[in-house]
Amino acid sequence: MAISDLYTPKQLQVLDRIWNDDFFICGLHGAKRAGKTVVNNDAFISELLRVRRIADEQGVDEPMYILAGTSSTSIQNNVLQELYNKYEFEPKYDKHGSFVFKGVKVVQVYTGSISGLKRARGFTAYGAYINEASLANEQVFKEIISRCSGEGARIVWDSNPDNPNHWLKQDYIDTDDDMIIDFHFKLDDNTFLSERYKQSIKSATPTGKFYDRDILGLWTVAEGAIYADFDKNVHIVDSPPNNITRYYAGVDWGYDHFGSIVIIGETDDGTAYIVDGIAEQYKHIDWWIERAKEYIDEYGNIKFYCDTARPEHIADFKRNNINAIFANKSVIAGIEEVAKRFKENRLFYVKDTVPRFEDEIYQYRWKANSTKDEPLKEWDDFLDGLRYAIFSQHLYDEKHTNRDYKSTAKKLRGLF
Repeated sequence: MAISDLYTPKQLQVLDRIWNDDFFICGLHGAKRAGKTVVNNDAFISELLRVRRIADEQGVDEPMYILAGTSSTSIQNNVLQELYNKYEFEPKYDKHGSFVFKGVKVVQVYTGSISGLKRARGFTAYGAYINEASLANEQVFKEIISRCSGEGARIVWDSNPDNPNHWLKQDYIDTDDDMIIDFHFKLDDNTFLSERYKQSIKSATPTGKFYDRDILGLWTVAEGAIYADFDKNVHIVDSPPNNITRYYAGVDWGYDHFGSIVIIGETDDGTAYIVDGIAEQYKHIDWWIERAKEYIDEYGNIKFYCDTARPEHIADFKRNNINAIFANKSVIAGIEEVAKRFKENRLFYVKDTVPRFEDEIYQYRWKANSTKDEPLKEWDDFLDGLRYAIFSQHLYDEKHTNRDYKSTAKKLRGLF
């Protein structure tokens, strides 16, 4: 089997540089599913072999190497599980969570918060592999680099792109230092993916920030309209279909700014329609309770996914026998789910249902010149309720689909 059967041309370019040239820091960044982590996992092994050779020359019995990720779960899922699947490697952990691989002691460091500093301090490392680097706490990332002072120490990292003002891009990509190198990946660089799959992913990825980053691998500013794929000629319909099989709601509390209740009707194939709702200012909780009861009379005992900023209002809903549930408020993930549905023509608005929607959908925008991705807190009241409903129900469905799958798989195993 030729090595070209194992790696894409882009991956071979990376490995050729890692195996044959010297550097201090090498970063792989770009699109999802482009092959970054796969090649870095193998580079991790080759780096451990290199460290072991250096340690032998120096007479060092147990050289140390850092394996870093946002959490123990991310390291397990992105690195160690993949090494097990590919090479059947099962680490034997000591009481500190470290393990020996290829004759090198590998110390796990968690970069997701400043608390990771304590695991990165107090020892000399011969190198580091940092997974999901853009999600790392900057101080922890830099502490890891400072630990890598052993002979010939090198750092490799990988990341999906983020804001172009992110410290990782400014300090470790946009640099003239010859010992700091990087490789940019696009989705199309993964030649092992079928063209059909790649085209499907492209078609399903929302226009703007999400497409630029997830498909093209660009560090791009999130600017302009958030729901850029919304088209009034496509996504505004005169009436809902007759085959809606369930309803659910999103609630965004408000007083000085608009509060909202958004009613979603969904068909069996997952196509959602904004079929009812309200957006009002200067209303107290008793008024919102009465509106929710009216929707229950109309649509049944539906779930109300509520803004968690006012838990006392959620408690009031529950005391009035309203099926109130804490919404998942993940902003970027929730926006992406709503945007994806518009892109795939799986989310529609019934004309004249709530005029506030038609005001907000065109004016809801990303904050300009920000160092992180965040929407402007303007024209977002009804759309926040929409996001709570769509994303929370999506996660609920995903969880129960996985549960049903596991239950079915268990039953099938019992037949054989």
